[in-house]
Amino acid sequence: MMTLKQAKEITGHRTGLGKPSKMPGHTTAISAHRCITGNKLAKIPGTPCFTCYALDRGNYAWPDVKAAHERRFQALTNPLWVDAMVRLIGHYTDPDDPYFRVHDAGDFQSVEHVLDWCEIARRLPTIQFWVPTQERGFIRRARNQLNKVARAYCDRTTDAWPVNLVIRVSSTRIGQRQSSNRWPTSSVDSHNGYRCPAYSQGGKCGPCRACWDLTIPNIDYPQH
Repeated sequence: MMTLKQAKEITGHRTGLGKPSKMPGHTTAISAHRCITGNKLAKIPGTPCFTCYALDRGNYAWPDVKAAHERRFQALTNPLWVDAMVRLIGHYTDPDDPYFRVHDAGDFQSVEHVLDWCEIARRLPTIQFWVPTQERGFIRRARNQLNKVARAYCDRTTDAWPVNLVIRVSSTRIGQRQSSNRWPTSSVDSHNGYRCPAYSQGGKCGPCRACWDLTIPNIDYPQH
């Protein structure tokens, strides 16, 4: 079995996975400056990305945090990255509260990056994963690729996407109402769907796990 030390080195998580104080479980991140669609939206007033908390604000402005994000970005091409992330997440996740957030900063970089997270979720079926994203094209193409392979080999007609990997496609405008038959979504100040309670309870998720819940179509966050 891969050691924790090896897994940390391979993934760039030298001190272990991230542990936000707001939410349950652990997380991983790369720099928000590496966002593809997000960096385009960050230049446009009225988008959620224009005031992104991860763009050189708070702890994200610290040089050691920036260096760690860059290490993790460079690690994505390591052929052992999936194995190493499975090792880390499996080790650090509390089995009594098995929730993991993908990207508290940053976003998917390619279709292959999406498929890597699908593989991680498949290998860790008892853990619930949540990913906010602006990369609609990557998600659509990854899903189509998974289904094509599954139906070719298994004659399956159901969706091959891992049920424990919840993608929430983010709105591109503040106040935009989200609706999708393919994916759960999230919005900012749209006053539509489930309102995130964190900002009325000290900025913490508390017992809420709505973001990881496939049965909740849209989570509406207050602007922050």
